[in-house]
Amino acid sequence: MFKNKQEFKKRFLEKLVETYGTTAEETHRIEKYLVLGEMVRDYASLNWKDSKKATVKQDAKQVYYFSMEFLLGKSLINNLNALGIYDLVKNGLKDLGIQLEDLIRTERDAALGNGGLGRLAACFMDSAATLNYPIHGNCIRYQYGLFRQMIDEKGDQVEVPDMWLRYENPWEIRKAKHIVDIKFYGQLEMDADENGNLRFRHVNAQHIFAVPYDMPMIGCNTKMTNTLRLWSAEPADVSPKDMDYRKYLAEVSEICMNVYPDDSTQEGKYLRLKQQYFFVAAGINGILRYHLKSNPNLDNLGEKIAIQLNDTHPVLAIPELMRVLMDDYNYTWDKAQRITVDVMAYTNHTVMAEALEKWPFEYIQVLLPRIAMIIQEIDSRFCGYVNAKYPNKPEMVNAVRIISDGMVNMARLAIVGSHSINGVAKLHTEILKKDVFADFYRLFPNRFSSKTNGVTPRRWMLYNNPELKEMLEKTIGKSLEKDFNHLSKLMKYVDDKKVQKEFLKVKQKRKDILVDYIKEATGASVNPESIFDVQAKRLHAYKRQLLNVLHIIYLYQTLKENPNYEMTPRTFIFAAKAASSYTFAKKVIKLINCLSKKINNDPDVNEKLKVVFLPNYSVSLSEVLMPASDVSEQISTAGKEASGTGNMKFMMNGAITLGTLDGANVEIDELVGRENDVIFGLTEEEIPAFKAHYRAWDYYTNDMHLHRAIDSLIDGTWSKHTDDFKIIYDELLFKNDEYLVLADFDAYVKAQKEIEARYQDRNGWAKSCLINIAKSVYFSSDRTIDEYAKEIWKIKPVKI
Repeated sequence: MFKNKQEFKKRFLEKLVETYGTTAEETHRIEKYLVLGEMVRDYASLNWKDSKKATVKQDAKQVYYFSMEFLLGKSLINNLNALGIYDLVKNGLKDLGIQLEDLIRTERDAALGNGGLGRLAACFMDSAATLNYPIHGNCIRYQYGLFRQMIDEKGDQVEVPDMWLRYENPWEIRKAKHIVDIKFYGQLEMDADENGNLRFRHVNAQHIFAVPYDMPMIGCNTKMTNTLRLWSAEPADVSPKDMDYRKYLAEVSEICMNVYPDDSTQEGKYLRLKQQYFFVAAGINGILRYHLKSNPNLDNLGEKIAIQLNDTHPVLAIPELMRVLMDDYNYTWDKAQRITVDVMAYTNHTVMAEALEKWPFEYIQVLLPRIAMIIQEIDSRFCGYVNAKYPNKPEMVNAVRIISDGMVNMARLAIVGSHSINGVAKLHTEILKKDVFADFYRLFPNRFSSKTNGVTPRRWMLYNNPELKEMLEKTIGKSLEKDFNHLSKLMKYVDDKKVQKEFLKVKQKRKDILVDYIKEATGASVNPESIFDVQAKRLHAYKRQLLNVLHIIYLYQTLKENPNYEMTPRTFIFAAKAASSYTFAKKVIKLINCLSKKINNDPDVNEKLKVVFLPNYSVSLSEVLMPASDVSEQISTAGKEASGTGNMKFMMNGAITLGTLDGANVEIDELVGRENDVIFGLTEEEIPAFKAHYRAWDYYTNDMHLHRAIDSLIDGTWSKHTDDFKIIYDELLFKNDEYLVLADFDAYVKAQKEIEARYQDRNGWAKSCLINIAKSVYFSSDRTIDEYAKEIWKIKPVKI
């Protein structure tokens, strides 16, 4: 612990010598970063210890957030700010001739996820600690993340390993004493105890050790520090049976190699299942071991522990907790099930049928024989319950049963095994209740609720946009870090011309920073005074990057046809990763890069129109991109996006939403009013009837601009290989445009013209941006976590 700048400098220099045996002048930048990271972690460790002690002393109920992803971004700047030592450390290093910014740039994003699911989980960890709630994360310690995205000379996405652990992770502590033995494959042996109850033993299993690495989750302006536990797979001390030792080592290492390995093959499906069981089984073991330190048994587990299942990936936690309660602690089925339901809660993140996980039951039987038996019994008993409740409706049983056509429906298992099911936006929750899970809603209406997503305002505004923070502090006072709700005071100043002018200066400064980033990352030069129109999100057909692309092609063709066409200069910026096996999405990325190459090098248009694709979309990239954005593209097909969190981050930094009434866009629109966003397109209510008669070909033949834009996909305009984008062409015309890109095209073009018209009124635009910022207080994850805590988990803040 260091109390002032002098103590910090002394300890920093000592630790450099202790760790590397060198002076500050001789150590490498990476070594300085690692030493600083460990010092900050150790600084927080006293709070970490006190948080655990206070939680135990107050006998507080604790929450464990099980998620396959935690996209934390970089930890150094966040932790320095949260601990209130940013300036002390920065000035101390400066005295030693070291720039803190250089060490911040050295840190790599923790590659613990893919997209919004992981960014949400990370925001929740920040808010939980800041609000003094004892909420801990449980995940896998991935070696190489999803992948690091590169773009080759042809514009194709290339996946390479994300080597985030190359320099080590100074924030983690290996806890070898908490190793858990995880068992796969093998057989079950059954016998009866002295009371005649059946008991099961898992024999001839493959043993793999789960080793925990703990990271502190540090609250802002509080001592509260929670834990993110990451599980790493290591070889067990038990010799593998019937398997070559090298093959066994390979199987162990692949569990933690990547997030979301390709599951299009049988091997991939088994690996996904292994991953999912590995981290939930390890997590439950640790939770129960901790609980029994201060409780005589597990009878009160639901009163002291809550487990939140973030989507379907951790749902095997339900049968695993049942297994442990029955097989290891001799609970009856009924008692084990009551405890499990009391403990578990499930968050749904999708209405997309293909994203609602299903696994072949036979795979689970082979990999996890006892878990398969328990799932089968849960299904059987649940079917009996439904049949008794609806005796003359066999179709009801078929509609809700967990095992159907040889597949285990994980969302259904989650609903049956949890006391709470929540959606992540109002519209999303209504779709779950009236459509996706309508039959379950009839069975368990009290289990369903809506908890609209949120994002941490500290990382996504106060730390990553210091210029905006400074402007807000001058305007409404220095209170946002302590209570972000004070942001609503900004509404008093939205008509103030001086404040509007100051905001526009801030935005321009952030745009200048992004211009430099774009130049360094891609080599492209863009006009900092153009409209920065940004779509940054995972590449998927329903998110409709293709709609954006077709509009850009329309603008390009219009400018080529009429060089005098009047338009405000526009820079369209994309950032997205496509799943490695998702061919369509990867073709869209290539198309964007081909547009960029052609348009940016065409002197007829490039003073008015530029296209940029920023590779390797990440938290750190977002922190540069979002503060600089003028327009936030949220244009998914209505009813397909559960919520979104990018829309909230853009809003918080003063971008105007251009979007459909989908996900949390609906709530953004309600809060800011239609005069402060631009909404277009078919609504979720309109789409079912519309699709019944929809013919994409009619839109293609009847709209000359759309016709030309689509034809350019296959006529050699963007690639000399005319079949390069045939898959996109076919998806639109021969597969009838599933996500209604053509149907919404005309409305989208008009919405883009509305954006341009509003942008001309600089004071009016600034006012709208300020209103968006002020209203974004609702989308703080502090609010979201508070709702979960009070309404689902029933927990209270720890006094520390």
